[in-house]
Amino acid sequence: MNARSYAPVIGAFGLITMIFGLMMGFPLAVSFFLHDGATTAYDASILITFGVGLALWYGARHSGRDLRTRDGFLLVSATWLILPVFAMLPLVLYLPELSLTDGYFEAASGLTTTGATVLSGLDQLPLSINLWRCFLHWIGGMGVIVLVVAILPLLGIGGRQMFSAEAPGPMKESSLTPRITETAKALWVTYAALTLACGIALWLAGMPGWEALIHAFSVMGLGGFSSWDNSIAHYDSTLIEGVIIVFACAAGLNFATHYRALHKRSLTPYREDTEVGFFALVVLGSILMLTAFLMAQPAPMTLPTTLRHVAFQVVSISTSLGLASTDYGTWPMFSQLWLLFLCSFVTCSGSTGGGIKMVRAIILYKQVFREITLALHPAAVRPVKLGRAVVPNTILHAVLAFGFIYMVSIIILTLLLGGSGLEIVTAFSAVIACINNTGPGMNALGPAGNYAVLTDFQTWVCAIAMIIGRLEVFTLLVVLTPTFWRK
Repeated sequence: MNARSYAPVIGAFGLITMIFGLMMGFPLAVSFFLHDGATTAYDASILITFGVGLALWYGARHSGRDLRTRDGFLLVSATWLILPVFAMLPLVLYLPELSLTDGYFEAASGLTTTGATVLSGLDQLPLSINLWRCFLHWIGGMGVIVLVVAILPLLGIGGRQMFSAEAPGPMKESSLTPRITETAKALWVTYAALTLACGIALWLAGMPGWEALIHAFSVMGLGGFSSWDNSIAHYDSTLIEGVIIVFACAAGLNFATHYRALHKRSLTPYREDTEVGFFALVVLGSILMLTAFLMAQPAPMTLPTTLRHVAFQVVSISTSLGLASTDYGTWPMFSQLWLLFLCSFVTCSGSTGGGIKMVRAIILYKQVFREITLALHPAAVRPVKLGRAVVPNTILHAVLAFGFIYMVSIIILTLLLGGSGLEIVTAFSAVIACINNTGPGMNALGPAGNYAVLTDFQTWVCAIAMIIGRLEVFTLLVVLTPTFWRK
């Protein structure tokens, strides 16, 4: 590939960067009207971000061709790797003591909807800074690429390659509508409507207006940033926790299913979605199991209190939201490990959550039992099905390959953290929490701590883990292979 072949990618990335810079106008307006002292940080950030984007787009505006499949992978990878550099500008400009490493980590955590933070004293920050942190969750939740794909065709740049590389899940080829632009718009309208409903519900439940908006962005993006160091525990409200449980579950389901249900005014799409039943079974089963386990411990809490906190934490961690209603780091090790296990697979494809996604877990589960059957009955014909549809072998092979690369990534990243001096349980929990875009880990990285205790090297490892998880491993892996760069 020669330099000119990158022009379409550079031009498209320039447009994405310009639009991202304009998005900073939202917290700028809030800062200006509330006089919270962060206005100049946004002024400079918008000028830099929009200026760089304009220069990139202008220099590549005469590329003369549309994006190809190869371009889509490169553009998506570059966006998630580079966009945090611009996203961190308001943070590092307002907080000069924040290092570039920590600034990138915080911004990457926001955009990848991980929710791991290096900041403390959140309630002392300007409201617009906390708003920007959680707004990054909202932007990254459905994917900034999916947002821009609805706009780029108007500017002469096709979007299907971008959408294909960005959309999560092994069966992402299916579209809601015939045109990719309309598909992206349908998803975002559904996403925005649920966010508005979540914000209003949190406000009615007793959360102050601005905080309701901030946490609505966090919940629907399944991010986990809060405006308080002790997260949702600050409110100590069963009603607020109940609202978050409902909307976190909604965000953990496929937004295409939500769209179809709203469009048809029917619950049938939920019954037809194979993932929904497994999602409900795993979540409800985990709540009952962990509640019984904690009640069997010496000096347990009362049953209503135990059930309340277990329900919130199971939903929050399994959906990769990461908000906390209590310091579950004090729970027995088994409970913490079970929560980390849940965040690895519970959310559905097409949701804003992290992990390998429920549809892949179902396929892997059914594939294992098919192999057991074939070992006992070699002549048996037992295809793997999702609902009534037979899963093609191409998807089976892709899911198996994904599972292998996912596990290898966890092992390598854990070894890197362990080799750098981090205690092994903490290192493993950090990798699981970051690669699944969940946020809190165990020990010093649990809900009562944060990632500020890590060294710069360890912080970069965790930041890369977040991006690997957000891109579901393969998108970034494709770009890193030598074959990709050959003509």
